[in-house]
Amino acid sequence: MGRDFLFDDCSRAFTCLPVEDPAAPVEALTCNLDSLLATLTHQVCKGSPPGVWVCSTDMLLSIPAGSEIDWHGFQGARVIAVPGSISYAQKHGVYLADTQGVVHDILYQSSEDQIQRCLGLDKKVPLVCGVVFFSAETAEQLLATHVIPPLDACTYLGLDSGAPPIQLSLFFDILLCMAQGVTEEAFVTGQSPGMGSGDARKAAATRNARSVLWKALHAVPLTMAYIPGGRYDYMSMSPGDHILHLTAQEHTACIQSFCKVAHSDVAEPALLAEGCSVTNSLLEGAVSLGPGSAVQHCCLKGPLQIRSGCLLTGLDVASSEDLKGHVLEDVVIQGHALRLRDIPCKVFTLSGRHDNWQCPAEKNGTYLNVPWAELFRRTGIQNQDLWSSDILPSGRCLLNAHLFPVLHASEPLVLGDVLWLLGSPGAGQLQRWRASWRMSWEELRSCLDQETELASRKALFFLQAQNKIQKVLTGHSNFSLLPLIRSAVIEGYQEAVLKTLDEVASTASDPGVAARALACIADVLACMAKGEGGLRSGPAANKAWTPAFQQLERGRIGEGVKELAKERKKWLSRPILLVRAARHYEGAEQILIRQAVMSSCEFISIQPVDLPPVGRKVLVECPARVDLSGGWSDTPPITYEHGGAVVDLAILVDGHRPIGAQAWRIAEPELRLVSASGRLEGEVVVESVCRSLEDLQDYCQPHAPGALLKAAFICTGVVTLRSERSLRDQLEERFGGGFELRTWSRLPHGSGLGTSSILAGAVIAALYCVSGHSTSVESLIHSVLHLEQVLTTGGGWQDQVGGLVPGLKIGRSKAQLPLKVEVEQIAVPEGFRRTLNEHLLLLYTGKTRLARNLLQDVLRNWYARLPTIVQNADALVSNAEECAQALQQGNLALLGKCLNTYRLQKKIMAPGCEPLAVQRMMEALQPHVFGQSLAGAGGGGFLYVLTKQPRMQEALQKILAETEGLGNFSIHTVEVDAAGFQMQLLEEDQPLRPL
Repeated sequence: MGRDFLFDDCSRAFTCLPVEDPAAPVEALTCNLDSLLATLTHQVCKGSPPGVWVCSTDMLLSIPAGSEIDWHGFQGARVIAVPGSISYAQKHGVYLADTQGVVHDILYQSSEDQIQRCLGLDKKVPLVCGVVFFSAETAEQLLATHVIPPLDACTYLGLDSGAPPIQLSLFFDILLCMAQGVTEEAFVTGQSPGMGSGDARKAAATRNARSVLWKALHAVPLTMAYIPGGRYDYMSMSPGDHILHLTAQEHTACIQSFCKVAHSDVAEPALLAEGCSVTNSLLEGAVSLGPGSAVQHCCLKGPLQIRSGCLLTGLDVASSEDLKGHVLEDVVIQGHALRLRDIPCKVFTLSGRHDNWQCPAEKNGTYLNVPWAELFRRTGIQNQDLWSSDILPSGRCLLNAHLFPVLHASEPLVLGDVLWLLGSPGAGQLQRWRASWRMSWEELRSCLDQETELASRKALFFLQAQNKIQKVLTGHSNFSLLPLIRSAVIEGYQEAVLKTLDEVASTASDPGVAARALACIADVLACMAKGEGGLRSGPAANKAWTPAFQQLERGRIGEGVKELAKERKKWLSRPILLVRAARHYEGAEQILIRQAVMSSCEFISIQPVDLPPVGRKVLVECPARVDLSGGWSDTPPITYEHGGAVVDLAILVDGHRPIGAQAWRIAEPELRLVSASGRLEGEVVVESVCRSLEDLQDYCQPHAPGALLKAAFICTGVVTLRSERSLRDQLEERFGGGFELRTWSRLPHGSGLGTSSILAGAVIAALYCVSGHSTSVESLIHSVLHLEQVLTTGGGWQDQVGGLVPGLKIGRSKAQLPLKVEVEQIAVPEGFRRTLNEHLLLLYTGKTRLARNLLQDVLRNWYARLPTIVQNADALVSNAEECAQALQQGNLALLGKCLNTYRLQKKIMAPGCEPLAVQRMMEALQPHVFGQSLAGAGGGGFLYVLTKQPRMQEALQKILAETEGLGNFSIHTVEVDAAGFQMQLLEEDQPLRPL
């Protein structure tokens, strides 16, 4: 049999394991070779000196985490050993070594008495596990022997020169000569286990080869590294052992992340018993799988019942019909890709879990777990049907039995051509079997078409992957599809994945599901660009995509997705076009996010009140906010796909409410807009007048002058933009004139203190009042969400919760649509607000926050469901709840711990959100504070610190003044605002609030 493997046509090395690695950058099947490479790279080989590692691939190997090999003073060669029982060692190899690890002998299939000499203090023996290390010097010595006769016959060059080949064993020819307890005579004249006797000429050549090896290598030190807790399992020809390796985690050496379902799609997972495994398969309908059974590389359709102890590989949907009606238990059924004289075909084999393939039939040999005589009696098969007369009775076994049909004269081959062997033959089955061209496994193995088999496995992998994509997206799963997308692009299956994603997006009733599908399409396009084509973040307003965007804006998701796919075909030829197409898919995704968030409008309620007289001013003043924990969990789509919780604090900055708005009615039917911002960096005042609906058209361009104010007029219903009536007529008819609206913020742009959203809340409140309406704070919170979607800035809900609701509170949202924000005031111990006032300070870093790119990156990572991001979203919410408890307890130290944790969580969510100067500032302050973090998304703006001592403003000023590289900074006092936003109708003769 050589190195061929009965149970995987691609050999032991490429036997697939029931393993998934969610953290892998590319999703792929895990073969034994992958597992061994990972174990060696990250555990066994770690810390080794330069040299050559050699590893067998006919075993499963696992090493406990944290195991280390001491390489101090190492020379020569080193073998790796793991503990095993005496009974197991009797069938395998074991090292005889002293307490210093020096190897004295290598025993193979020795007696119990001999193996007893190898017993260690742990009552285990050191098994030969197939891993060897040669130092660089030793590897050179070994390599130098390949030109010395007769060892030159061990290379391809030697074979090409016509020299008779010599087969040598790594362990019993090369390593054994280094063992200290082996004599030259015993080594040279001995015989390698399992090599066979051969003829006299081969035996002489082997002795000569061993003599050369002894002279070259005997002086090389051979030591053993024994790894307690390690495990080794040889991949034998026992079907029972192989099934056990694939199903029982406690018996499986290398499968540390064993999965019941690995890289498979199962329609009814509840029908899979514990202790079974399904790998790279698609199970449709009711497919029941019993404990201790494994299915690999199959596409099956139920109803099927597979009991315990079975292995099914390489079966397609057509085989399912043949399987129905059979009782499957303790059987191995395999489909093989063969090439018979350049003719490709599919052949099936059937055997029993307890069969010994090499056991002679005349002794205790079995087939389908019963003696051959019983098979002959039940089926009518005779000896001469299976074995030719030139095979002696003592040599007849399952390996060379002509059991398996490979061709019929005029009918296609089906699985039923072997399944009939499980029971009594039906009409004509024995005759059909006898008339077929049949082969033994020994004959089949030489015809295996491994290229076709690998291609079939790959096609099946992506077929089940398409089903998985649909289930992940429609089921709102947090499974990351990015590794699968990368794999599809690498293997050339991107069109199939794009088609699946188009289908999911176009048929989704939930705009959130459709948005994530579009985000995945953007990932596919970006992967296709292979890192070229420029920046992925950027504008998405090319006119070619406008028809698709218009359909999405109208809520026609199916039509919009079809238009996107139609346009996409024109952008696949070059990396730069692929990246630009990805941008536009992200733009389309943003439209659907906005529609999902718009569901929050359900929680906006307004009531009509008397219209204030012309000139009567409405003044709204708001505090800023500090986010103490949970930020990013409030950001769409995270907030409605995962659920969010944020702890916010409404604050006065240097004793003032820094954000406000004034509005009043004017006689002229026009809109006068005045906004002022910034005091720390110099004030900027922007004025504009809107006299027509055209003047309001740029309401959705955030950087346009007065865009927020224009969007507020539209969102509050003061103005109807899509109307046949002019702006002048609308204002005259409804209000008898126009409005003047003035806003201000005393905080710098990008402060991180929630300015824009809080200002939006102030403006909406003022406009509702001045236009004859009243509303609640809850409605204002949801109104700001609405406005920011109209404005196209996106954003979450924590800012308006922080600035519109007084004091300390925790806002929450559930993982559902419509999006609803619920706020709970946090009750704190008496006097704790004053304590916070004394210990909390704001430091302006002098750096402007750049949130837009941060937001794009965070949303991209969230839609990809990177495991670190999903775990971090969980941690953000749990830390917010812990922060709320710290406030309830009045525990400054615990609160500081939450702030520091929150800071790290924000850095995970948005890497690069802390500029170097800010890091220096935080390092200088670290000894003096319980906790600190940049406000908001980070990148700049304000830093808030919770000091260990009260009233430390002057002390911190001195510390920072002496710290290099900080630039312009300033320190500001903080006071908890217990009142929240304030709105009042001013008397007619009261002056305007100065800007």
